[in-house]
Amino acid sequence: MSLFWLTLLVGTISVLGASREKKSLLKKRALEWSLAIFFSALVLWGGFDEEGHFQLIEIVEWGGFLAWGPLLFALDGVSLFLLLLTTFLIPTCILISQKSIKFLFKEFLLCLFFLEILLAGVFLVFDLFLFYIFFEGVLIPMFFLIGIWGSREEKVRASFYFFFFTFAGSVFFFFVILFLYQVTGTTNYFLLLNTKMSLGVQKWALAGVFLSFAVKLPLIPFHIWLPQAHVEAPVAGSVILAGVLLKLGGYGLLRFSWPLFPEASFYWSPVIVFFSVIAVVYGGLMTCRQIDFKRLVAYSSVAHMGLVPLGIFTHIMEGLVGAVFLMLAHGFVSSALFIGVTFLYDRHHTRLIKYYRGLTLTMPFFAVSMLVLSLSNMGLPLSCNFVGEFFSLLAAFKYYYGVGALVVFGVLFSAVYSLSLFNRISFGGGSNYLLFNRDLNRQEGFTIFPFLIIIFLGGVVPFFVINLVKNSLVFSPIG
Repeated sequence: MSLFWLTLLVGTISVLGASREKKSLLKKRALEWSLAIFFSALVLWGGFDEEGHFQLIEIVEWGGFLAWGPLLFALDGVSLFLLLLTTFLIPTCILISQKSIKFLFKEFLLCLFFLEILLAGVFLVFDLFLFYIFFEGVLIPMFFLIGIWGSREEKVRASFYFFFFTFAGSVFFFFVILFLYQVTGTTNYFLLLNTKMSLGVQKWALAGVFLSFAVKLPLIPFHIWLPQAHVEAPVAGSVILAGVLLKLGGYGLLRFSWPLFPEASFYWSPVIVFFSVIAVVYGGLMTCRQIDFKRLVAYSSVAHMGLVPLGIFTHIMEGLVGAVFLMLAHGFVSSALFIGVTFLYDRHHTRLIKYYRGLTLTMPFFAVSMLVLSLSNMGLPLSCNFVGEFFSLLAAFKYYYGVGALVVFGVLFSAVYSLSLFNRISFGGGSNYLLFNRDLNRQEGFTIFPFLIIIFLGGVVPFFVINLVKNSLVFSPIG
């Protein structure tokens, strides 16, 4: 793990010290270091024991602010794959942003690298206080990405929406940390796992945890910041937001709900499952009525991410595995969809769906790519989304048949909006509004192709992920 952190920090310093005058050389250096960071994360995977649980544990001794003990960094199957997702998306963001970022390109790259450091900290640290520092720190570079490099006139408003809504939710988690420290005398995650707490303490703590991470997912009615942030964000901001930042909510619930508060987790389960079902159904309905490409993908994220807390709070292993797998699958599919939106926007400077017609004739490779992404977004078998949705639905039916039926009803909307979107932009005669469409160039094809391969492999051979995730969840009270 030391190699990973060293590569990440040296890469950031290298970009910080680079000259801003030569944009192409700056991009090349940033891309090379981001790929080196990704490969160092792959090295962590290569040294990971499939049969183990928490591994590569590193203890950092420090002064002990307010008598806190040593800091713990560790890795399990869940955090490993979320770390790989993060390190994969950062070089992709660099690759697709050179043309769209017209000013302060060096500062833009530094925001991406600082964001990567903070996200790595979220997934690797096992002290609640330090987790909160990294978790909240993510807001700062994202605030600048949306507010400075956003694409439209309301970008400043969207950045403040994003910051204040997510920060307000996180305040509850901060109070939970203080509360637990007052009750137990520690914020060490592993010590808290072995600390017995009364049901009253657990109920209040889990309520605060849920409110904090429900905003990040986001669940209904905490979602109103998301469409605005996506529409105004640059493509890199949308990719990171949909690909990783929404997963922080699911990761937080998975890490800090039932492992720390098992009794309260069962107590609050009906309430959280109710909100999850509402998110799936309402999110699907709202997605069907969108006319803006980016808003459609944003609302589809609300619907898909509603399955994550549902799977977690069924307290069934299939639901837990489905939640983790769906987070990973959605990270790749939604990111690729936002990249596809950007390819169209760069050509015609509009995201209104009604302007696009007949792309199978003028942009055949793009149309094929969108077909794969649309089918995966609706959960077609042999796609990675199918695996996550299948396990989540299986857990929902095991939990309660009525819940399973409602979730199936909500999931069906994903087929409606995914096929409708592809049909509207790909078939029919040429558009009366757009006179010329050129297909994807070599760089654009190189950017989107790895996503298509990963989406297919995730649906065909999912068990190399599932086995690692299951072994990381065996310590749970339902294991």
